[in-house]
Amino acid sequence: MADDNSDPRETDEDQTKSTSPETAESPDVSAELAGDLEGLLTENADMRDKLLRTMADMENLRRRTEREKEDTARYAISNFARDVLTIGDNLRRAVEHVPADAAAQDPALKNFLEGVELTERELLKVMEKHGVTKLEPLGQRFDPNQQQAMYEVPDTDVPDGTVVEVMQAGYTIGDRVLRPALVAVSKGGAKPAPKPEPGENGFGPDVADDDIPDGGD
Repeated sequence: MADDNSDPRETDEDQTKSTSPETAESPDVSAELAGDLEGLLTENADMRDKLLRTMADMENLRRRTEREKEDTARYAISNFARDVLTIGDNLRRAVEHVPADAAAQDPALKNFLEGVELTERELLKVMEKHGVTKLEPLGQRFDPNQQQAMYEVPDTDVPDGTVVEVMQAGYTIGDRVLRPALVAVSKGGAKPAPKPEPGENGFGPDVADDDIPDGGD
């Protein structure tokens, strides 16, 4: 019966006392959760940045590996091709050392030279198939990147610095020089005119200054 006669207000006060500490701690819990969330977001951003950097590094590595693979396939025969060039040189010397009139008078010698020339052409064709191309610098302006000047020839009939003789043919493989051409270069002629830069006057290479309107006159 004592329990039945208890004051209801005492029960309400007890409940209020038991819940008051939790209510007081709620702002601290919210702040802690907000801090944890901010930390997780920062960590997620860092991990995303690292992942993107790793993916970029992997893509760069893949491209570099592909380039190295292509270069290896393209230039792997460089040493072999350079040695084969001497065969082509010997074939060309054999043709050049036989006088033309001698070949015309001797059918057997003529047939022999034709066979040598055919072999030389086949050799060049096979080399071109594998990316080796013969340089043709005769009559062109001297290019130190592809040719080696052996001596100068006084000649006023051609512009200065023109290739007037080729002693040994040059070759490229891909976009690299396999062997520079040995050439003779003219000296004493007029200086070659510089090549005009495209758009030098702002209207393209084919528009002369005289063709530019005066602007309303």
